[in-house]
Amino acid sequence: MRLTVRIIPRSSKNSLTWEQGMLKVHVTAPPVEGAANEALIAFLAQRLNVPKRDIQIVSGLSGRQKIVDIAGITATDIELWQST
Repeated sequence: MRLTVRIIPRSSKNSLTWEQGMLKVHVTAPPVEGAANEALIAFLAQRLNVPKRDIQIVSGLSGRQKIVDIAGITATDIELWQST
């Protein structure tokens, strides 16, 4: 399953929201040396209850908008996750 994610680094806390069909993720890590990308993967893994190895950033490594591929989940899983 691929998701479009907008990441906001250096936030006061890790959090996520859904906006216009896009996942908006706030992470406390700074956008240097891949720290924000690592924080994004760790946070998504925790929230989706999947191993970090199942999450991969396929596009946008150096930008704020990314496409993330998450193995082992379906669109139905995402819909259920959105409603919680």
